[in-house]
Amino acid sequence: MANNFDLQEQEQLDELKHFWKTWGNLITWVLIVVMGAFAAWNGWRLWQSRQAQQATALAEAVESAARSGDMARVQQAFGDLKSSYGGTVQAAQAGLLAAKVMADAGNLDGAKEALAWVADKAGDDGLRAVARLRLAAVLIEQKAYDEALAQLSRDITPEFSALAADRKGDVLQLQDKKPQAVAEYRRAWQAMDERVDYRRLIEAKLNALGVQPQVVAAAGGAQ
Repeated sequence: MANNFDLQEQEQLDELKHFWKTWGNLITWVLIVVMGAFAAWNGWRLWQSRQAQQATALAEAVESAARSGDMARVQQAFGDLKSSYGGTVQAAQAGLLAAKVMADAGNLDGAKEALAWVADKAGDDGLRAVARLRLAAVLIEQKAYDEALAQLSRDITPEFSALAADRKGDVLQLQDKKPQAVAEYRRAWQAMDERVDYRRLIEAKLNALGVQPQVVAAAGGAQ
């Protein structure tokens, strides 16, 4: 009986050796790849976490400097944030804040540079759209009307299309292009939700140009 067990064990051992000889290298490499991918994924997540933490710290430095009115520190912290963590949401948000602080201080060129960076580099469509709208406002103040229109004509998410049309109307009115301004104001008024208070301001702009948007809309509906 013992000999039978010994023979069975020997056969099983031989089968295992044969299996490992045939498939051992492949199994080893598969395990190496799987474990390597797992380690890389954990490393990537750790790196992202560190990036977010460090970007948040710099963004908080921008915010703190903005509250204290330290313009030099605002620009330095934002510059560090751009160069090291430019792809983060924190960098785009800090850029919008830095631009506001600089614009309020009369540094329109600095504000324009910060907003242009956010408009081109931010990973979030909404933040890019906000940056373009604010950049257009700065350009309007600098009387760079064609540049402002160019910014407002670039890709802007549908959520901000009404505000972009309204700002286009402002630029065109400043250029004494009344028919084009009216067309943009109408587009803005029609696109904006009637529950939004800002719609009344657009309506006031149309009224000042001799246009009653409700009458136009009613006539269009009747047709």
